[in-house]
Order: sequence, then structure tokens, then C-alpha cells
Amino acid sequence: MVLRALLAGLIDYAGLFPPASLDMLEVANRYGDYTSSDESWLLGRLVVPVARLAELGDVLRSHDHPPFLISALIGGDVDADARTIAGCNEQWAQCLKVDTCELRGTSPAQIAHAARALAGEYTVYVEVASSVDQAILLDVVAAEHVRAKIRTGGVTADAFPSPLEVARFLQRCAERTLAFKATAGLHHPIRGTYRLTYDSDAPRGVMFGFLNLFLAATLVRQRVEQDELVAILEETDPASFGIADHAISWRERALTETAIASARREFAVAFGSCSFREPVDDLFQLRLL
Repeated sequence: MVLRALLAGLIDYAGLFPPASLDMLEVANRYGDYTSSDESWLLGRLVVPVARLAELGDVLRSHDHPPFLISALIGGDVDADARTIAGCNEQWAQCLKVDTCELRGTSPAQIAHAARALAGEYTVYVEVASSVDQAILLDVVAAEHVRAKIRTGGVTADAFPSPLEVARFLQRCAERTLAFKATAGLHHPIRGTYRLTYDSDAPRGVMFGFLNLFLAATLVRQRVEQDELVAILEETDPASFGIADHAISWRERALTETAIASARREFAVAFGSCSFREPVDDLFQLRLL
């Protein structure tokens, strides 16, 4: 089914991070519950900073479940973090397995060093800012055979890139045959105005929709014009998307199940979210699940 091709394994759970900011025990319990839920097929990895892997191992020692798959966030010392990950994978092998790492890329030299320290053992995502240097940094990411990452939001309105910046990122990744993931601000399927945190009096802002983003990622591989990518990223009307057995349409465009599955497998891999239930519940509200 086309929705399974689009959504399977899409959501990396990052409940430790804002705006959820849950404690480790709660995050571990929730992730364990999600892995055995009816919606487990949408679930990806658990996102945990390297500095908190031992804490997670202690929490999981009494859990009875298969090892959690972990995407570990690298801090300022890549070499030390690589040693920590290796040690945790050995010490807590019955509880967790780090097979993916994420880090911020600040310079060509830093990206190259991190890639060489990690890429032989782990899938590596490098977050590059939406700036004039992005293309240069993505060149290095591609040359080092690692993957890209884009930040698509946060807890303040100024944390969100523009649709044009996201479209450019997608184009640059496609030009370099770079797989990527996204993080932050993708709690809802369709772009719209939502609360930026879970506080009752939280400010509201326009947030990207994850369906918009991952369908745009499918379109970019078909070499559509930038204006069309921006338009789908800006789409706020759920009725503009049509779901059939083997295709998803947006306006006059039809994206086949084959094209979507290929994009998810080779290009647009996942997104990190501090909530798993919120995006899933929204899919139910839209009657997509």
C-alpha cells in the first residue's frame, strides 16, 4: 500500500528533547510501548545523546524486549564519543544497539574528521545549516560518503527555515545523490499554524508538514522546478492530496508507490520528533490510518 511505502519507519523518537523534554525512564517506557503498538511500523530509532547512553543502559537493564535501535547524537569530541558508543554497544548489547550517529557539521575539516571516525561503523547524518556555505558542506558530506540532515523547526518561530531554503536543500541533496533525514518542527502531517510547544499559552507559528516534506523529496528526484517544490512545501489544504492504492496525488502530480518507496529507501530516510503519538494521531484524524 502506498501509505506504508511513504510512512514505514519514518519517525525517529526524540522524547528527551524540547518541547517534550521527558526524563529517560519515561522516554524508554514510551519507546518500548511504541515498539509493540499497532502503529509500530511507523517507528524508527530512539534518539539519545552519547553522553546519556549509559543512563539509558541502566534504565533498560530491567526491561524485557529486543534491544532498542539507537541514533546517537555526537557532542564536541567525536573521538571520545566514538569510544563511548563502542563501549556501550558492548556493555549494553542485550538492551540497545547504536547503529546510527548524528552530528552538526560546522566546517569541511570537522565533517571529514567525524566521517572518518564514525562512518566505517555507523550510518552518519551531518546537520548542515541553511546558509551560503551549505553547498560547500554538502560537497564534503557527499565526498565522505555520509548522509545529510536538515533542521526544519524548533520551539521558536525563528528556528524554522523558509520553504525556499528547504527546497534548495532537497535539490542540493538530490544533485549529490545524498540521503538525508530531517529533525524538529514536523509534528503534523500537513503544513499549518500550530502551537510551538505544549504549554497552553504557547505562541503559535507555521510548521512544516511531514507529508509535504517527504512528498517534495519524492518530487525533487523527478527534477521538478524549484517553484513547484516550494508550492508543495507550502501546501496547507489536506484536500489537495489524494490517496489511492498505488499512488499519492498532489494537485495535478501523481507520485507512484514505486517512486515513493524508492525515495524513502534511498533518499528521504526519516525525521526526528519529540512525540510519536502526535504525528500518528494526526494521521488518524485525517483518516489516513
